[in-house]
Amino acid sequence: MSAFTPASEVILRHSDEFTARNVLFAGDLQDDLPAQLETASSRVHTQQYHHWQNLSRRLGEQATFSLIARADDVAGCDTLVYYWPKNKPEAQFQLQNLLSLLPTGCDIFVVGENRSGVRSAEGMLDAWAKMEKIDSARRCGLYHGRLDTQPGFDPDRFGHTYPLDDLTIHTLPGVFSRDGLDMGSDLLLSTLTPHTKGKVLDVGCGSGVLATVLAQHSPKVRLWLCDVHAAALEASKATLAANGLEGDVFASNVFSDVTGRFDLILSNPPFHDGMQTSLDAAQALIRGALKHLNSGGELRIVANAFLPYPQILDEAFGNHEVLAQTGRFKVYRAVYGRGAKAR
Repeated sequence: MSAFTPASEVILRHSDEFTARNVLFAGDLQDDLPAQLETASSRVHTQQYHHWQNLSRRLGEQATFSLIARADDVAGCDTLVYYWPKNKPEAQFQLQNLLSLLPTGCDIFVVGENRSGVRSAEGMLDAWAKMEKIDSARRCGLYHGRLDTQPGFDPDRFGHTYPLDDLTIHTLPGVFSRDGLDMGSDLLLSTLTPHTKGKVLDVGCGSGVLATVLAQHSPKVRLWLCDVHAAALEASKATLAANGLEGDVFASNVFSDVTGRFDLILSNPPFHDGMQTSLDAAQALIRGALKHLNSGGELRIVANAFLPYPQILDEAFGNHEVLAQTGRFKVYRAVYGRGAKAR
């Protein structure tokens, strides 16, 4: 990437501050500033696979992707630069994890867009570090403090479950629809029929709810689930295990790490990357599905009704149908082999 996010532009206003520091970058990293900012050394920890893919090309083993940071991931760092995500529980999970590993006395910089709720950093960290706002630009705030006391960190405290009929769904901070089934997924699930067979891929699996409900009434399906978010992967594994199901759960930026072809691809695709609206993932999903569907296989997605997916579906598959709709959502179905433009 060449363009920097507003948050990174604020960090650049203070670039001289970091030249002699051993910096750990973490949080909602959406550009390659950690690979470009002049520092004594730079490390990255991210829960987002696509961000890791980008940064690891430049930083190699100094960039790590996992749900929980370990001591080796922060070794030697004396400064944390944390990019605030849009989800406050996710920020609490990540910051508590990181600060439990970093040495007391280390400097903490927290940056984020004002609309993301970055102002909460002062209160959230108050027990461990006194944070002070030191800059405001590009509709972002930059906060600084020093770690006085290491927090404890127990990842099990952050887990959450909710019942869905006779199923148990596991979620974690940052996973889409953490507190219950969202209306879009509910509409998509209403279109699934019992006795489905074959290989099923759930792209952007989140808590694994789509694949789990399908497998409950179609036990002959074979499941593959992928997501970019480490928390989603962990939640999906826990959801499958809690309901006695098996499936291959793995990290993939849409189809980046997907191999083979499937009879059904399901998704409730995101249309945001952090705070920014982005249709890139959904467009990549629709166009890329052609390479990963068996003949007669189908792509079935749910999306906000205002999004321009019908045109993209018709360009890729030749046609599509709407299986269900409400005032807010539509469920689209497109079949490979009915006018699809193979590539």
